[in-house]
Amino acid sequence: MSESSRDTAEGAGWGTAERGAYQQLMPSHVEKVSWLDPKTLWAARNGVLASWFGDPTGDTRSRWVAQRTAAGAPADKVIRRHDADAFSFMVIGDTGEGDDPQYAVVPGFLKVSQETDFAVIASDVIYPVGTADDYGTKFFRPYQDYPAPIYAIPGNHDWYEGLGGFMRVFCDDAPALPAPESKPRPPTRAWWRSLLWHHPRPADGQHLAKERELRSSPDQQAVQPGPYWAIDAGPVRIIGIDTGLLGTIDAEQGAWLREVAKGPTPKILVTGSPLYVDGKYDPCAIEGGGTVDDIVRDPDHHFVAAIGGDIHNYQRYPVRLDDGRTLQYVVSGGGGAFMHATHTVPRVDIGNVTEQDFRCYPLRGDSLAFYSRLYGRRLHLRRFFTLTEAEASAVICERLGIPPTRTPGPPVRVTRRIRLIASLLGAGGRPDRASRFRLPVRKIYTQLFSPSSVMYSPPFFKCFLRLDVTPEAIRLRCFAATGNRAQEVDPPVEDEITIPLR
Repeated sequence: MSESSRDTAEGAGWGTAERGAYQQLMPSHVEKVSWLDPKTLWAARNGVLASWFGDPTGDTRSRWVAQRTAAGAPADKVIRRHDADAFSFMVIGDTGEGDDPQYAVVPGFLKVSQETDFAVIASDVIYPVGTADDYGTKFFRPYQDYPAPIYAIPGNHDWYEGLGGFMRVFCDDAPALPAPESKPRPPTRAWWRSLLWHHPRPADGQHLAKERELRSSPDQQAVQPGPYWAIDAGPVRIIGIDTGLLGTIDAEQGAWLREVAKGPTPKILVTGSPLYVDGKYDPCAIEGGGTVDDIVRDPDHHFVAAIGGDIHNYQRYPVRLDDGRTLQYVVSGGGGAFMHATHTVPRVDIGNVTEQDFRCYPLRGDSLAFYSRLYGRRLHLRRFFTLTEAEASAVICERLGIPPTRTPGPPVRVTRRIRLIASLLGAGGRPDRASRFRLPVRKIYTQLFSPSSVMYSPPFFKCFLRLDVTPEAIRLRCFAATGNRAQEVDPPVEDEITIPLR
């Protein structure tokens, strides 16, 4: 087994390692997504409009689901597979920007996924706005050699064009929804929303038929009953929910979730909105009352894990419940989009999870070193701004009051410059030492700087999951993809946990 970032800096992808062969998989021309481009921000405006003028996704989702049911999809939205009691599947989240970081994941993903039965994309299949025209280079091409079906749940970006592209690809080429029977009257909030709303172009997706040829084998096909579903596979039920634009679910989907969660079968939730993330708890509200986590925690429902996308890194919180059970809450959104920082995560102490129990990838020190190099380059202040991996790790350990994760090298003196850079980049700290300055900086940094964090040379700090299921247990492993040849040939395991089912 190759070294991981928890073992050495080389295992994290630092140094003068040989770049991998992933670029040979990419198209000759790649249109890079810039989240500082006003055109991109304007195209992706629907999330903001929904928060200002009301969220229409519940109504739109209900119409999509009704259309699929009328077309013959199972009313209970359960996909009944015929996998053996021992089977394997992959989970990869937030994939589709179509550039180097996404394609750098592919060689390792294909290697690790051998003999798996299917894969699940957990949120945001396509960036920036889920357009059907982007599926060729951001879905069909990168995963053309994965021989098994791929299921998906949509993220907020897939909803920015009303979910039309997602439904056409994953739901049996679902036709476009007709316009609502009644139009909003001015000057209501709904009228303003309708006036400003971003819609797909009329010719969107005209090349889909040709692009589908890249994944045209009968063994690769996966037809979903809608944007949310359950999969009965071997001894477990996997439930995927659609959290729309704003990270909540409507009453209709909530009622369905309560129904499919019943029974003694062990269950795994896959969601576009993680329930534990960045040291915080977000139980995911259900319209009309209650939360998704209420359902997950109910002992009669027998959930063992909840895996969420949306945040572009890996985190795991083993939450010990009052009744003695432990639920694994996992964030797995590092499948290809820009990297969300982990160095902004404060010292973890939530839900009976301590810093000792918490796992993340990239390590906080590697995240801080990554961002210091990125902004040192962009601000033309490399000598001042850039931190070595050892310096970044040392200042993180000082701030959080924790020992280094990997074996440290020679001692590093943490200088005022190192502390200043860590503060400017929003590095987290201990909850009992939070300052008025640090919290706003961290929020601004996460919302503004992270989306512009794409670098086009390794290490990329991407990741994906493999889950091996038996009647007794689930073995969950997080694998790294750095873009370097060494990790491409032998993807390192960054985290591993065995989840008992009995």
